[in-house]
This record gives sequence, structure tokens and C-alpha cells, in this order.
Amino acid sequence: MYQPRTPGYRKSDPAMRWNLPDRVFFACGACHILAHAFLMRYGTEDMTPLWLHPRSGFAGNHIVIAWNDRIFDYHGYSHRQTFIDHYFRRARQCFVGWDAEIKPIPRDVLISEEKSRQIDGLWLREPKQFLHDALPRAERFLDRFAPPPNTSLRSAPK
Repeated sequence: MYQPRTPGYRKSDPAMRWNLPDRVFFACGACHILAHAFLMRYGTEDMTPLWLHPRSGFAGNHIVIAWNDRIFDYHGYSHRQTFIDHYFRRARQCFVGWDAEIKPIPRDVLISEEKSRQIDGLWLREPKQFLHDALPRAERFLDRFAPPPNTSLRSAPK
């Protein structure tokens, strides 16, 4: 879980949100756009978006891409259980009693507000609902990472 350290940061301020460094931007509210860009570039049949959905009353939603024993998010690649253990530990440092469900979600909800709202508790912005289109920013951010380890690169299912 990432907490912005920008003085006076407000997620509701589109300019302030857009002007965050890339890594922070994709950690704090645009993780689903990065997940979509990752699937478009590297997606294989066995890759699944996972939603870390905090229990009622807690913050800390996050979306990652998972396959085999791997996870991808703004950090890059992680071992799945190591990532989950770290995420939960960090969230519990911020919020006593924090807990979450880990839920697979359909790929098509990642960039559709309408489809995301059909899942109880999920409400995702579309790329163009940010101050500027977030998808090209996500595609550029992906250039920082090598292709995924331990997977064959096939086209993502449509």
C-alpha cells in the first residue's frame, strides 16, 4: 500500500493527481490503467487481474496482474505470495485491523467505468477520465520494465 507524501495532496484535485510522479500515479488510483496496458502489451491467457479489495471501512484498493507465482504492478515483477504478504503488512501498519479479499476481475472492467460499477464496491475511472488520457502514460511507464519472466509472449485475448 502506498500513501502519497505530497504536501496537501487531494485525490479529488485532477491537476495535483496528474502531476504526481509516474510511480506514485500508478500506485495511487491508476493501477488499473497500468494493469490494462500491461495486458495489452504482454498479456497471455493465464494472466488475471486481481483486485485487493479492503474490508468495509478501510482504504487500500489495488489492482495487479497475476500469473503462475508472479505479480506485476507499479513496482515491477514480484513473487505472488511475497507481494501479498508485503502489501498486507504495509496496510496493517497504516490501518490497525486492515484486511482484504483478493478477487479476480474480468479484464474488460479495467478501462470501463460502467462495467467496473457492476462489481460491488468497484468503481474505476476510464483512461480519459483523468486530467489527460492515462493510457499513453501507462504505456510509456511500461517501457521501464523488461518483458515478463517465465512466460511466453502471446497476444492477449480480446
